[in-house]
Amino acid sequence: METSASGYLQRSLQDQSQLPASPLSWLNRLRGEALERANALRLPTTRDENWRFTDLSPLYQNAFEVVRAPGTVDPASLEAYLVPEAGARLVFVDGIYVPELSLTLSEHGVEVSSLVREANGHEFVVRDSLGQIAGYSDEVFAAVNTAWLHDAAVIRVGRDAAIASPVHLLFVSSTPSAVTYPRAVVVVGRGSRCTVIEDYVALHAGSGLTNAVCEIDIAEGAQLRHVRLQRESGAAFHIGTCAVRCARDARYAAVNVAMGARISRINHNLLQAGSGTDWELDGLALISGRQLADTHSLLDHAHPQGRSRQLHKCIAGGAAHAVFNGRILVRPGAQRTDSSQQSRNLLLSQRAHVDTKPQLEIFADDVKCAHGATVGQLDPEQMFYLRSRGMSQAAVMNLLTFAFAAEVIERIGIVSLVTRLRDLVIRQTQG
Repeated sequence: METSASGYLQRSLQDQSQLPASPLSWLNRLRGEALERANALRLPTTRDENWRFTDLSPLYQNAFEVVRAPGTVDPASLEAYLVPEAGARLVFVDGIYVPELSLTLSEHGVEVSSLVREANGHEFVVRDSLGQIAGYSDEVFAAVNTAWLHDAAVIRVGRDAAIASPVHLLFVSSTPSAVTYPRAVVVVGRGSRCTVIEDYVALHAGSGLTNAVCEIDIAEGAQLRHVRLQRESGAAFHIGTCAVRCARDARYAAVNVAMGARISRINHNLLQAGSGTDWELDGLALISGRQLADTHSLLDHAHPQGRSRQLHKCIAGGAAHAVFNGRILVRPGAQRTDSSQQSRNLLLSQRAHVDTKPQLEIFADDVKCAHGATVGQLDPEQMFYLRSRGMSQAAVMNLLTFAFAAEVIERIGIVSLVTRLRDLVIRQTQG
C-alpha cells in the first residue's frame, strides 16, 4: 500500500514544473514552497490514525491527468445547478475559470472574481489569507493543491459592507479520468456579511479526482453563511479541505452536504482567533451502494467566550460506509466556552455501517461542553404506525428517511437549493 501511495504522489507532482509562471511573484513563491513540502510528505493510509477508517488505495491505483483546457460545456447543461437567488456566480470547469459562464461582481467594497482577474493591485487583500489558513506543512493533499495553484475563486468584502444575495462558486467536472485542484478564498471585512455557496458537480458518470481547498477569513464582527455541496459522479474521488479563521465576535454558520463520489473526505477546521465567536456547523452525508463518505472536523476554541453548535447526520444504505470524527479543542485560557456536538446516524440496510468518533479535549475549567453519538435504524414503532394507515413499506422508509435528512437541509435557507436537495434525497432513498 505504501508503494502504491508513494507512486501516486510522484505521478501527482511530476508535471507541476510545466505550470506556467504566475504574474504574482508571491504566488510563485507559495507554489514552490508547497511543492517542496509535498515532496517531503507522504499520502495517508489506513495505518494513520486520522485515516484508519478510510482506505484510499482505490484512488492510488489510478493515473489521472491534469486538464490543460476546460471541456466544452453547453450552458443549458448547467441550468439544473444554477441558483436563481445568487447575485454573483463564478464557474470553474475542470478547475479552469470560464468567464462566459460566470457573473462577476465589482462594487464599492466588494469583489467577486478569479485570482487571475484580480491581479490588478487588489490581490494583496487575499495574500494574507491564501495559503495561510489551510496549512499544508502536515497536510499532503493541501500541499499538492497549493503546488498546482494557478487561479482561485476570490470573494472579498470590505469593511462594513454586505452582499445581499448569495455568491455561487460552481466547480464543474466535465472530463472523466481527470484531476482538478479547485481553490477558493473568502475574505470578509470587519462588520460585513455575505453568503457563499461552494458547489461541486459532475456532468459525467466517470471517475476522476477533485482535490479542493477553501480558505475563509472572517474579521471582527463579520458574519458568513457557508453552504458546501458535493454532488459529483458516483465513481469519482473527492478530497476537500475547508479552513476558517474567525476574529473577535465573528459569526460563521455552515451546512455541508455530501451525496456524490465513490470515496469522499472533507476536513473542516475552524480556528478561533478572537473572543466571542459564534459557530454553527451542520452536516449531512447521504450515501448508498459502496460509497464512503468521511467527515473530519476540528473546532479550535483558543479564546474565551466562544460558542459552537455542531450537528452531523449520516444516512447509509446498501454497503455504504460513513465516517465522522469531530474534535472539539478548548485551549488553556478559553474560559466560558459553550460547545455542543451531536453525531446522528441512520443505517438503511444490514450491510451499511458507520464509524463515529466525537472528541472533547478540554484544557480550561470554566466551560460548558457536551457531545453525543447515536447509530440506529428506522424506528419500528413509527414504521408500524404509518403502515397501519395504509402506507407501503417503501413509502414509509422514504418518508422517515427524508424527515431525518430534512432537519439539516432546511437550515440551508436558500429556497431553490432546499427544494432541489429535497428532490435528490427522495430520489436517492427511493433508489
